[in-house]
Amino acid sequence: MPDANKWFSAGVMGYRPTSDGPRPDISPSPKEQALSEKEKLIADIMGAQIRLQHVFADDRSDPLFETHLTMSQLKILLLLARHGTVSGGELARMLGVGAAALSGMVDRLVVQDLVTRTEDLHDRRVRRIGLTRAGTEVIEGIITAGVSRQRELLSRLSAEELSVVAHAMELLLREAGAAAASSESGSAAGGSAAGGSAGTGEGAADAGPPDAA
Repeated sequence: MPDANKWFSAGVMGYRPTSDGPRPDISPSPKEQALSEKEKLIADIMGAQIRLQHVFADDRSDPLFETHLTMSQLKILLLLARHGTVSGGELARMLGVGAAALSGMVDRLVVQDLVTRTEDLHDRRVRRIGLTRAGTEVIEGIITAGVSRQRELLSRLSAEELSVVAHAMELLLREAGAAAASSESGSAAGGSAAGGSAGTGEGAADAGPPDAA
């Protein structure tokens, strides 16, 4: 048996494949190469965007550094700037908070003269919330912060480089609009289905209490 073991070990150590047949092709396909290159480009663009955001974030002249508003209060101002005057119930649903929590946040913004709380013209039980002139100025200053810095950077580019940037922005805006439209159509379809099932369910929901935020 020792001789057999010796022979087996020598055979294993000395084994070399003798087949000259075709070896499997493990190189990526053109489609896989294209996907890999696309992912790399996306990663490069996202990385550059993050670095640019850090550059703007370091600008201490940004009015966001001067505000003493909480994140929740900033959200309220941003929503009102986008949607205009809304009822307390609508605003609470947008924020995902209850009426009592919203009322406290709105109270503090009213004291700072950033928002107004008025009666609805058609239902005096409903309170409508909107921006004051001061609130509009605050949120516009935050939204447009860094515009002068961006313009300064763009002015350093050549006309040819600006053309590339402009085209890229057009492409991004096109896809952003398409994505938003697709999301809205999907939400509308889901809402219609839910509404139909709710309407046929036992004890269809009655109207909720009036907004009193």
